[in-house]
Amino acid sequence: MQSWYLFLLTMGGCMTREQQHVIDYLQTENNILRNKIGKKRVQLNDNERRRLAVKGKQLGRKLLSELEAIFTPDTILRWHRELIARKWDYSSKKKQVGRSRVRQKIVEQILRFAKENPTWGADRIQGALTNVGFHITDTTVRNVLKSNGIEPAPDRPASMSWETFLRAHWEAIFAIDFTTVEVWTKTGLTTFYVMVVMELKSRRVEIAGITTNPKKQWITQIARNLTGDDGFLENASHLILDRDTCFQPLRSFLKDQTEIDPVLLPPKSPNMNAYLERFMRSLKSECLNKMIFFGHYALERALKEYVAHYHSDRNHQGLDNQLIEPGDEVGCVAGKVEFRERLGGLLKYYYRDAA
Repeated sequence: MQSWYLFLLTMGGCMTREQQHVIDYLQTENNILRNKIGKKRVQLNDNERRRLAVKGKQLGRKLLSELEAIFTPDTILRWHRELIARKWDYSSKKKQVGRSRVRQKIVEQILRFAKENPTWGADRIQGALTNVGFHITDTTVRNVLKSNGIEPAPDRPASMSWETFLRAHWEAIFAIDFTTVEVWTKTGLTTFYVMVVMELKSRRVEIAGITTNPKKQWITQIARNLTGDDGFLENASHLILDRDTCFQPLRSFLKDQTEIDPVLLPPKSPNMNAYLERFMRSLKSECLNKMIFFGHYALERALKEYVAHYHSDRNHQGLDNQLIEPGDEVGCVAGKVEFRERLGGLLKYYYRDAA
């Protein structure tokens, strides 16, 4: 029995010495950290203060003083008293004083309205928000715009975006452009210029002309053909075209002889005519780049076949993957699946034969 007593005393002494070493280490570490921090104030959140206050209360003032902690015993005990007082003053249930923050959803709509409508002021934006169920003051709108670096309407750039312009004139806006094709002729490899016109809303296209020399007389005649009775531009109000000098006769003709407004693309901005550029890309990748042309007639025939395929056989992602000119067989669920080919099988169209 006595041997067990001596064993327990020995183990207790070892644990006390080990704990003391741990305490000495932590005190040394705290002193180093305090010297590093200097007079800087350590910011703690409520949860961190609560944890230290609970532990500090258990130790008491005397032990806290011996530990040489970063925070003084009076500070830790004061936190403890404040936590007790907060428990009984029901401060967590009190209503917050001051104006509540604007919901992020409302902020996003304010910024959206301001960016999409550069001429709208705070009152106009407030009215638009009311229409969609957000009821705030015009002062709040001004504060949100100011905090996000958006100037008031009189000082805000009011230039119309290209997307807004297209949508405003979508029903009667067309685009025109050139592409080139190398064709073998009697004189060797010859460059042919192909003029293409597109109705943006429907994506319908027309090959306006093919020539080896797009001179003024030829361009002017093409303009007459496009704008005459039953011409492709008969219902157009705007025509998008680039600043190429080849189009100068066309611009002059439109201004002098028609009511169509030529819309010049900004310099070095091919993507501004994206719809027609996308057609040119499809034309080349699906047809022109896969064929060798011998003479004007071969090129004209290929272009005619591709345009027919483009209108009635090819689905378009920009039109919800629909056909521009769908036939009666589209959507049929009965009948054998057949295909129609153009240009010797280079272009194919699949459909059901209900007959």
